[in-house]
Amino acid sequence: MTGTLISLISILVGIVSANLWGFLYKTYSFGVIGNTLVGVFGSILFIKTFGRLGFNPWSIMNDGDFDGFLLMVNLVVSALGSIILMILVKKMYFRMNKS
Repeated sequence: MTGTLISLISILVGIVSANLWGFLYKTYSFGVIGNTLVGVFGSILFIKTFGRLGFNPWSIMNDGDFDGFLLMVNLVVSALGSIILMILVKKMYFRMNKS
């Protein structure tokens, strides 16, 4: 597995988690396309932020070795990042459209 593939998998996890969150909690949904966009950006934002702590794809590969624990942490951070960004964007949307 390469670092690029790990990055793509974590972005895919962010997309799936944002769409699942929007399906389960309708008040936070932006539709499929909106949820997908927020999932991509939330996933990338949180992975880049927490990647500095050692959860980036190149630390997961670690010179040819594969660290499954770091991969799981990476995927969980990606999912939580997309959900948290989705909640924040929806709250901002409600606040801006308050009449």
